[in-house]
Amino acid sequence: MSTPKAVPSLETTLAVRDSCLCLHVQRAARVLARRFDEAFRPLELTSGQFSLMMSLNRPQPPSMGDVAELLAMDRTTLTAALKPLVRRRLVTVAVDKHDRRSRRLGLTKEGRALLSAAVPVWKKTHAEVENLLPRTGAALREDLKALNAK
Repeated sequence: MSTPKAVPSLETTLAVRDSCLCLHVQRAARVLARRFDEAFRPLELTSGQFSLMMSLNRPQPPSMGDVAELLAMDRTTLTAALKPLVRRRLVTVAVDKHDRRSRRLGLTKEGRALLSAAVPVWKKTHAEVENLLPRTGAALREDLKALNAK
């Protein structure tokens, strides 16, 4: 049986706390999600639902795979996220005419109306967040996009 390794030192813990990109991105994501969730609350919408619905705002209904990739979700998580939107009749899930194994996602008339009401809320909240950033939000977006590059 091997000897357990020593717990990292307090110095290591503090170094991770102060420099870990993963930790800082996770914390920022939670803060942003809470801010947008609060802004969307009067519309009975979450920030995640807004992003999902916005990803469906296309001329042709996208496949579940396309949406899952855009949102960096696995299909199981996407399916769970869709359920409340389908129940509210904001989103439809239909069999793909060309591939019966695939599903296409679309916004209903009610979904488009809610998305139209949500966009001004998003614009206002997004501008507020951008104003809180010490440097331009464009640089941050580019850095985050670089992490998503395959």
